[in-house]
Amino acid sequence: MEITVKTYTEKYDIIDAMLNELIDKIKEDYDFKRNITHWEIIKRREGNYADFPDDIDPHLLEIYRERGITQLYTHQRKCFDLIREGKNAVVVTPTASGKTLCYNLPVIDYLLKNPEARALYLFPTKALSQDQQSELNEVLLSDKYKLPVKTVTYDGDTPSSVRVSARDGGRIIITNPDMLHTGIMPNHPKWIKFLSNVKFIVIDEVHIYRGVFGSHVTNVIRRLKRICRFYGSDPVFICCSATIGNPLELTEKIIETDAVLVDENGSPSGEKHFILYNPPLVDAVQGIRRGVVLESQKLALKFLKRGIKTIVFCRSRIRTELISSYINKNLENIYNDNSRVRVEAYRGGYLPSERREIEKGLRSGEIQGVVSTNALELGIDIGGLDASIMAGFPGSISSSWQQAGRAGRRTASSVSVLIASASPIDQYVIAHPDYFFGRNPESAWIDPDNIYILLGHLKCAAFELPFSDDEEFGRQTSVLLAYLEEEGVLRRTGGRYYWADRSYPAEQVSLRSATSENVVIIDETDGRNAVIGEMDRPSAKEMIFDNAVYIHRGDQFNVRKLDIENKKCFVRKSELNYYTDAVVKADIKLLEEDRSSLKSGARIAEGDVLVRKQVTKFKKIKYMSHENIGFGEIFLPEEEMHTRSIVFIFDDNTASSEAFEKIPDELKEHVIGRIGSLIRNVAPVFLLCERNDIGSAERLKDPHFGKPCIYIYDNYPGGTGLSEGLSMITEKILAAAYERVSGCPCESGCPSCIGPDDSNSVSGNKKEQIIAFFNEWLKAE
Repeated sequence: MEITVKTYTEKYDIIDAMLNELIDKIKEDYDFKRNITHWEIIKRREGNYADFPDDIDPHLLEIYRERGITQLYTHQRKCFDLIREGKNAVVVTPTASGKTLCYNLPVIDYLLKNPEARALYLFPTKALSQDQQSELNEVLLSDKYKLPVKTVTYDGDTPSSVRVSARDGGRIIITNPDMLHTGIMPNHPKWIKFLSNVKFIVIDEVHIYRGVFGSHVTNVIRRLKRICRFYGSDPVFICCSATIGNPLELTEKIIETDAVLVDENGSPSGEKHFILYNPPLVDAVQGIRRGVVLESQKLALKFLKRGIKTIVFCRSRIRTELISSYINKNLENIYNDNSRVRVEAYRGGYLPSERREIEKGLRSGEIQGVVSTNALELGIDIGGLDASIMAGFPGSISSSWQQAGRAGRRTASSVSVLIASASPIDQYVIAHPDYFFGRNPESAWIDPDNIYILLGHLKCAAFELPFSDDEEFGRQTSVLLAYLEEEGVLRRTGGRYYWADRSYPAEQVSLRSATSENVVIIDETDGRNAVIGEMDRPSAKEMIFDNAVYIHRGDQFNVRKLDIENKKCFVRKSELNYYTDAVVKADIKLLEEDRSSLKSGARIAEGDVLVRKQVTKFKKIKYMSHENIGFGEIFLPEEEMHTRSIVFIFDDNTASSEAFEKIPDELKEHVIGRIGSLIRNVAPVFLLCERNDIGSAERLKDPHFGKPCIYIYDNYPGGTGLSEGLSMITEKILAAAYERVSGCPCESGCPSCIGPDDSNSVSGNKKEQIIAFFNEWLKAE
């Protein structure tokens, strides 16, 4: 044991020395230093410890001691005591703070003492499930003891032969919400032994269950609790979350019962350097900055060439592929084996075997760098990383800290760099370090009673078990059951509603997107006909349309044909000098106004809207220089979406209307469009959401209201509660939008505020007009 500790200590000392040397070089690098807006140093923190419980299973205690765990962190002990008392708990501590032990220790100890008891572990991804299986195997199947707690991962990749033994003998079942939704609950009679004895339900990464996904998962948990009650079990919930503004509130909404918050972190951590970096201006007049893609790969190369294991986070799949390709191209050298540095991209759409290969390479050290979407933001074990680079603000402060937390090995030093893009939201954050480091993380929003989501799960629940007349399942259960009876999918007899349709409802409900349909991507190069990836249908229309460029792990493919009807996309390898980006047009129509009120100097309405979107053309963007070198046409049917929206109406006798009237008539249409985009770009800072989770549309004279209007809508059928959440904090969002445009150093508009000025459009400084408009609007309020 002493040798192991010494080895770790020596390794961390070497890492610390390398990292500190690089940090010193950065501080002396004028080109880098002049673009730093803030350098935060988070000091090393000592740990707070507690003893193991006296009556813990002796074999389990010895196994953990053999692994070097002789004491618990205080939050681990507190969680153990709560679970033992039968209370639901939610643990909220930073990345790498030992949250896994918070649930594994009480669960395994109880299962060892109660041979009939069972536990269900839910993880948002298959990768996390596989990771947890490995962690449990190391404990349960140690060299010294083989503990009698059979653990099985049950997901779409589990062979049918293993599934039978999992149902019959599995003590801990590890799965994901999707498999629980489509595979386990619809077949619950086969799971009687497990479900009647399930004592614990573990929900890890609970902060992921927000918005649409969280609203779906809340209904999945409703159905699970309903089935458990039917079989006589009442499980305890153990939840874990990254830092968000309302972890207890979110957890209690998802499990729909009381829980206790454990948020006093007892784990130690090394010194962390957190740097906010704004790329240099390449055109001060137009406010154009050096691109985040090129800056990220440049900084990543600095770290990687000095032996610093690095992760780069990107906000899109195309950026992930571009940055990893650029890094590998810069490392290309046959004489030194690319400086013995291997870098991979990691994103959704890869085949499971590809993802696991990359994860394994990171753990073993064969891969020194990875460029990822937020897919690796979660707690997948990818070994020790020393530096994290965020290529653009991730969309929330919570996600920023989660991504920064992926760097740092136990008590070793680490560095995280947030590189701002030119977008208004990035520029707002980079200019307000006090806001970033001092503000509480955002809160997560869910709306499980969204009519579109609720109806789908009500069908699934009725398929699983009949509904009695007085049973509650979300909002207006009796009304919705009667509606489904009228539709012919339910039959009411003897005071109960029974499933009466031939369909299998769970197959029609996708938890993660507006549609359950995925398009498979098939490589036809030289007659291969091999599936290399997949993509949901709406994304496919915007990314793999005919003649698009698709990049997969550094290889470039040209899309020969997107067959939406048959859910297939055919591609061939190519060597073009550009990549593609779709242009999407949207139209909006108010269907029904629920309520309106005078607020923030305008009339603000909420209601249902119909949004029509169509991909009309695409841009060809040259590699490295990122200049637009041409356009192409796209011929695909439009997508229709019924959703929720908030509407800013510049009504008569309001401050917004009076301020807007002062804008010259020839500029009004241009100005209102820029104001809408600005509000939409700033809003995600205050809502825990991605920029693409909300949309905007502007009308100089709206057909319904007859006044200038700005619509901010939920970019998902039925809405997710974001527009309602936005209506509660309009003052903050409008103030931030005004500050962003008035504080931007550009002369007449740039990507960091209202967008660049278009010299071909009507003359006049739109930025000045927008600043004056906000000034009048907010001052009057």
